[in-house]
Amino acid sequence: MDHLFGGAGELGWVAAKAFLLYLTAVFALRLGKRRALADLSPFDFVAAVAVGAVVGRLPSAADSSYLAGAATLFAVLAAHRCVTRLHEFPGFARFLEDFPRLLVAHGRVLDRELRRCGMTRGDLYGLLRQRGVGELAEVRFAVLEQRGQLSVIRGGGEGDADPELVRDILARLPGQGAR
Repeated sequence: MDHLFGGAGELGWVAAKAFLLYLTAVFALRLGKRRALADLSPFDFVAAVAVGAVVGRLPSAADSSYLAGAATLFAVLAAHRCVTRLHEFPGFARFLEDFPRLLVAHGRVLDRELRRCGMTRGDLYGLLRQRGVGELAEVRFAVLEQRGQLSVIRGGGEGDADPELVRDILARLPGQGAR
């Protein structure tokens, strides 16, 4: 029966380790920068999953102590901090996150960029509808941002200067622009 239910003392230690690891994770995460869940980059997501795995698994592992769990948490979060700092340097940032991608320019869908993002026209149209767009002609620019959100810049004629916020994205397109 002990294999099924365990001993009362063992359950107490499991609960104590879980409680302490949870508090340790909360404390350690508070030391980092605040980000909304929607703004998680791939390396933020990996850190969150790793912390969850440590907090979820180590308390019930008979061969691991609280200190081993705390050391694992701090090592994961220290590595995350290092990657976050490297993200501030453009040379490393390129390897950590993709650039924003221009998907629509002056009412025209840029199919090549759409394919690079692994999206279909149906995906794009759905995102545009969610933002209240009824016609492609309304869209001056639609940009798939680094974290997966779609930004839509409406209006503006073909002859108007390109907004400052999309110039760097336009410069990375083949042929130096989308026009």
